[in-house]
Amino acid sequence: MNNQRVTQTPLQFPAHFLWGTASSAHQVEGLNRNNQWWAAEAKPGAIWHEGKSGAACNWWADAEADFDRMAGMGLNAHRLSVEWSRIEPEPGRFDGAAMERYRAILAALTARGIRPMVCLHHFSNPLWLEARGGWQRAEVIERFQSFVRYTVTGLRDLCSDWLTINEPQVYVNHAFLEGIFPPHKRDTLAGLRVYRHMLLAHGVAYQTIHSLQPEAQVGNASALRAYRGERDGSRRDAFAAAVHRYLGEDIWLRAIRSGFILPPMGHGDWHPALRDSFDFIGINYYTQTLVRFKPNPLKLFGERKHKEGAELSDSGRDGPYSWYAPEGLYDLCVAMAALGKPIYVTENGLPDADDDQRPRWLLGHLAAVQRAIADGADVRGYYHWTFVDNFEWAEGWGLRFGLIALDPATQVRTPRPSAALYAEIARANAISPAQLAAHTHAE
Repeated sequence: MNNQRVTQTPLQFPAHFLWGTASSAHQVEGLNRNNQWWAAEAKPGAIWHEGKSGAACNWWADAEADFDRMAGMGLNAHRLSVEWSRIEPEPGRFDGAAMERYRAILAALTARGIRPMVCLHHFSNPLWLEARGGWQRAEVIERFQSFVRYTVTGLRDLCSDWLTINEPQVYVNHAFLEGIFPPHKRDTLAGLRVYRHMLLAHGVAYQTIHSLQPEAQVGNASALRAYRGERDGSRRDAFAAAVHRYLGEDIWLRAIRSGFILPPMGHGDWHPALRDSFDFIGINYYTQTLVRFKPNPLKLFGERKHKEGAELSDSGRDGPYSWYAPEGLYDLCVAMAALGKPIYVTENGLPDADDDQRPRWLLGHLAAVQRAIADGADVRGYYHWTFVDNFEWAEGWGLRFGLIALDPATQVRTPRPSAALYAEIARANAISPAQLAAHTHAE
């Protein structure tokens, strides 16, 4: 197992470490008919195998049953999102009943000793917002602020950990560059506008949350890939990796630190609301990206590659969750520690329907986190993606990330072996030598 230490002593985590899972509203709640994803699901070819979210995991009706299962596993944290289209079904009209349901959900988590972290935007937009141009138009910033103000006011007594926006890089890439997500565009200029608007909306949301809840901890969840050159020692590959990292990650991180939006999203213009607009770093990590230099600016001077001979998940060689590289998570935690803020691994997991890889991948990535902590990184929690199989966006039900398997037709749940393993680790707050030995094999 790469960089995993098989020791005679447990790999201990800090006291009060958060052991959690992560989800998002549209993927688990079910029957969410008022956002752009529900509309996209009706279009032929938009979702793999014509999948439909349908009842999803039935959380809008009965999330509490899965919360009982989380508590039974000894988990003490869960990251979830709220659905903008439920809370504000029409522009300017907020739904008190939806807010009461979210209050009940957060209260149910807290009652079971599970600390909630709430994300305010996770890929889904109300249909009315999409009809007005969605994130392509600057008015979305004020619209999002209004939604954030109402939501945080209604939930602040039940939650103090907030994520403003999940994976803005992925949203822009999939919705406006590759056309995988609705509105299924391939328009670079539109993508740049959207990224800029998301940055500005994050800054405004950060300030709004703190004005309502000064003690809140606020960040965002970024998809980080631990970019590096494919060939060790190649300066050209290192340069290409740096270009990809700059556009995919650094512009956002530099903006929320300095307040300056750099090219191509801006012209070095300064926005005070963005400066130091994060209280912690949220890392969503699935795999590493290697980059080989190519003298083509349209390809950002590099071709993304995979490690030859690497173990692949169900996502396949070219999928976004493709190959086993826990060392990348270690590198990211150590690098982000230089920013001087707490770190949470807000997503990590893999699609593995038969669960023959997940135990080893789980241990490998957790061992990488523990090693980063031992080397000085202030990592305070880990949120596994995900607790129960959910509707996986454009992949529909084709990729299974859950510790617990779900039959969406019957809602029958079947714990996978990795669920028991994760429960053992969470209860012990440590990885045991026996666990490492049982799931380690030579590569």
